[in-house]
Amino acid sequence: MTGSSRKVSVICPYCGAGCRLNLIVENGKTTSIEYDPDHPVSLGALCPKGISAVELINHPERLTFPVIRKPNGTIRRISWDEALKFIAEKLRQIRSDFGADAVGFLASAKASNEENYLFQKLARLFGSPHVDHCARLCHAPSIVALSRAFGSGAMTNPIADLENSRCILIIGSNFSENHPVVSRWVWNAKDRGAFIIAVDPRKTPTTEIAHLHLMIKPGTDGILLNAIMAQILREGLANYDFIASRTEGFENLKAKLQKIDVTKAAEQVGVPAGDIVIAARKYAASSASAIIYCMGITQHRNGTAYAASCANLALLCGQIGRPGTGLFPLRGQNNVQGASDMGALAEFLPGYVRADDSEKRRIIAKQWGCDDLPSGGLSVTEIINAILDNKIKALFVMGENPIVSDPSASETEKALSKLDILVVQDPFMTETAGFAHIVLPAAMWAEKSGSYTNTERRIQWSPKALDPPGEAKPDLWIIGNLGKLLGLWETIPQPQDVLREINRVVPFYGGVTPERIETSREGLIWPCLNEHHEGTPILYSEKFHRENGRALFTVPDGDFEDLKSHEQFALITGRVVVHYNSGSFTRRLPSLMRYSSKLEVTLHPYDASKLDVKDGNIVLVKTSSGTVEAVAKISSSVRQGSVFMPFHFPEANKLTTRDLDPIARIPSFKDAQCQLIKKEQ
Repeated sequence: MTGSSRKVSVICPYCGAGCRLNLIVENGKTTSIEYDPDHPVSLGALCPKGISAVELINHPERLTFPVIRKPNGTIRRISWDEALKFIAEKLRQIRSDFGADAVGFLASAKASNEENYLFQKLARLFGSPHVDHCARLCHAPSIVALSRAFGSGAMTNPIADLENSRCILIIGSNFSENHPVVSRWVWNAKDRGAFIIAVDPRKTPTTEIAHLHLMIKPGTDGILLNAIMAQILREGLANYDFIASRTEGFENLKAKLQKIDVTKAAEQVGVPAGDIVIAARKYAASSASAIIYCMGITQHRNGTAYAASCANLALLCGQIGRPGTGLFPLRGQNNVQGASDMGALAEFLPGYVRADDSEKRRIIAKQWGCDDLPSGGLSVTEIINAILDNKIKALFVMGENPIVSDPSASETEKALSKLDILVVQDPFMTETAGFAHIVLPAAMWAEKSGSYTNTERRIQWSPKALDPPGEAKPDLWIIGNLGKLLGLWETIPQPQDVLREINRVVPFYGGVTPERIETSREGLIWPCLNEHHEGTPILYSEKFHRENGRALFTVPDGDFEDLKSHEQFALITGRVVVHYNSGSFTRRLPSLMRYSSKLEVTLHPYDASKLDVKDGNIVLVKTSSGTVEAVAKISSSVRQGSVFMPFHFPEANKLTTRDLDPIARIPSFKDAQCQLIKKEQ
């Protein structure tokens, strides 16, 4: 380092792995990054997005001052004072005219724990129950299903513990592209002799790791999981001692599984029955088996039931509560776990206190200086529906881009254009900000301090490395000032002040004090109950977090559907390695865009031949929600009768449907059916 250079260790702004990187700051500007070989998850590795993170900070399209949209559509620069007063007055007016529940709030999985905590507190003290965030679009089914089964909806073991597994079942996850540093630990396990099973309707870099790839029909994950469990029962491979001593509800599941014909199930999912038998034997018989899953499981109309089946499988074989075992529902954004922990979900207050539990809700209300808090909030998709129904008049969006990330994007556009006021705070002018009445320039992660919780429940502090550009401000500053203007609190807190309040309100963050994590390189893994607690890397070693300490087998209502294509193709949407979420960051970076610059649709060579489509042709992709153009990519990485599109581009979610899982209320992104029509070239 030169005399004017500083090295600041910050958390990567992208996926839920929570990697650290060192920013080199010279004269108030970031010039480069250095790897952190001591970080417990990454060991110094970074993916292409992490390597390019410094480009975001210095990007010329950063927003640097607040703007207001005039009635004629033009935008005008305004001061912070003018912007915040305008927002406060407008929100008060709408509350007076229509009630507080006419205002919706979308929190952010990119923002820190402290920012999400204060944001949902602002929404609820204002009187609105409608606060939610994009966990609703990815792992809401995990929270619901695993909370029912285990008493907690989080990942059970640290990422690095995967190398202790002797069998790893990967289902609905392409972590080699989406959480690349996870691959190291799976490869380590394989090198030590672990058997790797991958379940995916596509061939991906992740399935290439596997000894056995079950290339199932899209949407048949639940049928497959039940068939694996049925085979385990048939061969007497279940762990009956574990079931008897640590679970309840097994007989109900057993009765259902005994009716399953594994051969018929194999036909339904489209794989050989023998492969199901191998998967069942390997998973059940190994000394330590783990399950990794992601949005291939959760983003279905049966997403909660699919996540529950993953939990059932682990309980059936006693593969939980020990090193190398457990469930790994990989979160997609760098603080989606933390935003959920902080209560940025409609049905949960901080610490997963149910908003409809009046007794516990009032305990939190008392800590916030009021008698009670609202309940009965709407989810992300339901908020959009309520806008279309004229029930919600105002929406405050912190760091999210629902026009690209929500299903059926045309409906989202229609809804946002109806609002009396849309406020967006973001580092960039996103597609959603383009509809806003007020746009507030937000600082990026390296320009503010705060804590982030990664997918393995590791809470890490990320210090401020440099000042934000122009007049951009940290989200906490914006929320703090708006809350003061609304009369919700008297002082504007610092991140450390908010974390100390979190220590008091959220019991499993009780020992995660600013003093401890600001000086800890590895952070702390919750539950961390007090200042002397070292954290809990592996959950459920002795008992589950349910009231009686036992896990619960859950039996989904009815049978899983064998989704048949009513039109031509099953549409699978997902991620690619160089892009992130709605693409609001990565689509601005030339270093990433040169690898993926346009919307492509991947289809099987056989299907391409039938449609006379060649590689690079433009095709129209049509669903019940809309029609878009995409560039054809011919590859046997997809099954015949299915196609794949990355969802980072604005067009992709114009095709998905607004149908919801009835329990977790996640949209069924991966259940759409589409037609392909070759466009005249």
